[in-house]
Formats: sequence, C-alpha cells, structure tokens
Amino acid sequence: MNLNQVTVPTQDLIRSIGFYKKIGLRLIIKAVPNYARFECPEGDATFSIHKVDNLPKGNGIIVYFECQHLDAYVAELIEKGISFEELPNEKRWIWREARLKDPDQNQLILYYAGNNRKNPPWRIV
Repeated sequence: MNLNQVTVPTQDLIRSIGFYKKIGLRLIIKAVPNYARFECPEGDATFSIHKVDNLPKGNGIIVYFECQHLDAYVAELIEKGISFEELPNEKRWIWREARLKDPDQNQLILYYAGNNRKNPPWRIV
C-alpha cells in the first residue's frame, strides 16, 4: 500500500488553486468549480482540494509537506507574499518546522526531518 493523495476542503476553489500553485504545487487537474489536483514537486504523492459548502469545525485538517531546504524555501515563499504563523524552528520531536494556513484555514506544516521522519530514536522496531 502507498499513499496516493490527501484532499482538503475549500469554499473557493479558484482562490485555493492560486494559493497552492504559489507555494509550489503543480496543477494537473482543474475540474472547476468542484475539484483540483496537484503534483508535489518531489516524489509521487498528489494533493487535491474539493469544494464544500461548510468547512470542518475545530482543529480541522493538518497536512505536512517535507522540504529538504526548508529555511530557503520558506524565505522564497515569504518573498512571494505567503504569511507564516510560525517560522522554521527545531521541534522536540527532532524535526524542523514552519507553520501556515491555507485560505480555508487548513493547517499546513512545511518541515524537514531527514532520517528522523521514519526512523526517530523512539521508533518501534
């Protein structure tokens, strides 16, 4: 089994398409007004958005995107006008993360974990 894609809700598909293109995803399907799919710049995973009438309540959705050169990538996005809630910093789980929200308030975390992504010291063997 392999993860194919993650889909998040949006109330404004066109606005969200613009946002996700701006952060570096490549649009591969545009089925306006209800759906769009993107390729990640690296790997085989895809990411999609779909139009909903009502967004989830509470903490909602959290999506992690791994970026090998996190600090440089965040700096590039800031120059493009992307706002971050939290700039890159070291986490106690030995990942470096930056946090932002998409236009529908879905939580996005750009991070770099290297080998610790799948093999932290506390991994169950």
